[in-house]
Amino acid sequence: MAFLRRYLDNLGFMEVETPVLSPIAGGANARPFITHHNAQDIDMYMRIATELHLKRLIVGGMERVYEVGRIFRNEGMDTKHNPEFTTCELYQAYTNLDGMMDILEGILSGACKEIHGGYQVQWLGHDIDLTPGWPRVTMADAVKNVTGADFMACIGDNDKGVELARSVGVDMDGVPHTWGNALYETFDQKVEETLVQPTFITMYPVEVSPLAKRSPTQPELTERYEAFICGCEMGNAFSELNDPIDQYGRFKAQAEKRANGDEEADMMDEDFVMALEYGMPPTGGLGWTSKEPFKKTTLRGGFCPSTCQTPRFALYWAHIISAFCVQ
Repeated sequence: MAFLRRYLDNLGFMEVETPVLSPIAGGANARPFITHHNAQDIDMYMRIATELHLKRLIVGGMERVYEVGRIFRNEGMDTKHNPEFTTCELYQAYTNLDGMMDILEGILSGACKEIHGGYQVQWLGHDIDLTPGWPRVTMADAVKNVTGADFMACIGDNDKGVELARSVGVDMDGVPHTWGNALYETFDQKVEETLVQPTFITMYPVEVSPLAKRSPTQPELTERYEAFICGCEMGNAFSELNDPIDQYGRFKAQAEKRANGDEEADMMDEDFVMALEYGMPPTGGLGWTSKEPFKKTTLRGGFCPSTCQTPRFALYWAHIISAFCVQ
């Protein structure tokens, strides 16, 4: 954590604190914990992300901010999920997805070199090369490379997209039958685990990216990436959506999903939409969450024990940095 803070401080970021309790749970697709504020006699939600409050600071004129803080999600417990964990989220004005890739790459490769004197490590039984210049591959290209399914040949066609996903053995049960969901499920079920060396996967479908800016050339996709090493997600970043009309429409679609029983869908946040109406500059955002943590991963044995076998609420990034930097 000290390296992470030092790295961001040297880039001119300011560390801030934002509210843990909020009348609206937003910034992620997750089921929140609910508590009650006795003095105001209203239900409050423990935060599921720091995103929306940090973006308000960008609107207010703070151009580089980050927060390391606790997040609470009322989800199950297994090797990839904990109800309480620590995240780092950062936002920078006047940059985009490429800038966010440079920052994440710099943090992980820089930490490795500072400790080891080089970029090569062994992790989970693989020889990992963290040398800067990680591949940047669109989700559709990654899917095509692994499965042969060409989703760009039927972009926007829901029926053909679902048919294509099923043709390569993807389970679409319980998932809205849209082209974007078909592409994402194919990646999730068939491709993600094959990404051993550091790789940025870009251009996510809009259906699974309600806070990311649309691609100007392909509106079905967004300027979003996730980084993967050994099949594990290492970070999630966007060119942030700053169009209040588009944002309102996406919140509305999420609210409809919530009304239909999806407890993890975003709530309508009209206050945040109003903040965007004042004007948020082009912004890049990056977050590390423990949606898929490593929980006491070691380099020597490649051992990734059950969540229940490790300290329940361990610092996510402490394990990330130690995984790549401690012999």
